[in-house]
Amino acid sequence: MKILVVGSGGREHAIVRKLLESVHAPEVHAAPGNPGIARIVPCHAVGVDQIDAMVSLAQEQAFDWVFVGPEIPLALGLVDRLQEVSIPALGPTQAAARLESSKVFSKELMLRHGIPTAAFLTFTELDPLLAHLSECPVPVVVKASGLAAGKGAVVCMTREEAIAAARQMLGDDKIFGEAGDEVVVEEFMQGEELSVFALCDGSRYILLPSAQDHKRLRDGDQGPNTGGMGAYSPAPIATPAVLAAVCQNIVEPTLKAMEVEGCPYHGILYVGVMLTKAGPKVVEFNCRLGDPETQCVLPILEADLVDLCQAALARRLGDVHVTAPRRWSSIVVLAAEGYPGTVRKGRVVAGLDQAEALENVHVLHAGTTVDDQERVVTSGGRVLGVVGTGETLAQAVENTYRGVDSISFEGMQFRKDIAARGLAALISRGTP
Repeated sequence: MKILVVGSGGREHAIVRKLLESVHAPEVHAAPGNPGIARIVPCHAVGVDQIDAMVSLAQEQAFDWVFVGPEIPLALGLVDRLQEVSIPALGPTQAAARLESSKVFSKELMLRHGIPTAAFLTFTELDPLLAHLSECPVPVVVKASGLAAGKGAVVCMTREEAIAAARQMLGDDKIFGEAGDEVVVEEFMQGEELSVFALCDGSRYILLPSAQDHKRLRDGDQGPNTGGMGAYSPAPIATPAVLAAVCQNIVEPTLKAMEVEGCPYHGILYVGVMLTKAGPKVVEFNCRLGDPETQCVLPILEADLVDLCQAALARRLGDVHVTAPRRWSSIVVLAAEGYPGTVRKGRVVAGLDQAEALENVHVLHAGTTVDDQERVVTSGGRVLGVVGTGETLAQAVENTYRGVDSISFEGMQFRKDIAARGLAALISRGTP
């Protein structure tokens, strides 16, 4: 069996690792991959937005199926193009991927089908947007409708912050380009956030382990919003009752809604959930595995990922079952100086071998490259993800930070409180 994983980040590194654990011993390739992925599988220099070249690669290499990792190729219709040449691909079609690529589509679909989410209005011109923000309650959330690398949602605690965000999106700055041509303004929801992942075959689904992400740059959920500074899995707040409510009120109605809308949903559905006093509500949908949550979800997944993917591709998810995880996992993101703004690149990374040698620790590459001296150097904002597992969440976190302590590069920044909320919740229950 020959499988192509599309993508170049830590999420794709985690996917490749999990596929390689399969009893089916698949031959896994990646495109374009990264230095960490290249250590374990062949990589092909095709960018995630090079749809024609990616389809040609899949045909030339005769891959049995393709796992599409990031959102950009899904939004550009890679799955549709692969289907046209009879190559199965795990991921939604371009029409179904609008759940992520267009927040306007997503919000309006939820409104039409009674799926719980924050109240919202949409705007395409700056003056009406500013007029609304001058009188709406605050805090408020201002979101670019299109894809913005996880940075398009701005939680504005003051009216001044909201107006500034609006001007950046629809004003002269246009910081998100075309992704900000439409802006969604949402009510601020109070509660705790939860990441839920459903593998879907159009009508049926199975849940993967839950997770909690840490979006803010600094400890204590302070600082600017990022693509994610760490995560842990499973999330203690994801009780059986909570997950049942998410499935009944969100996942199942969404799959039915997508069928009614003529674009059945296949692949991974990520549901960002806010646990409000009124019950679970949708913060956002993603049409793929989350990053960095994937990096801690897959190591504790009690199933063969190849079997799950093939069941989804064959529309037979009703035949498979995933048991609850028996271990815990956490990930800490090591970010470059300047992240989430303009980052410093080319910094030499030390200690990778030492970290990898630790028990129950592994390192996933995200923003790295290799220089002319064959040294691993930084090339992006989120450089590495250090993952630890354990019999308890406390053990997983301890192992993760042992790995972090082994690695260094100039300007490295990371949070020191990943999973603190989960640990506090477990201690309050008398669980280690």
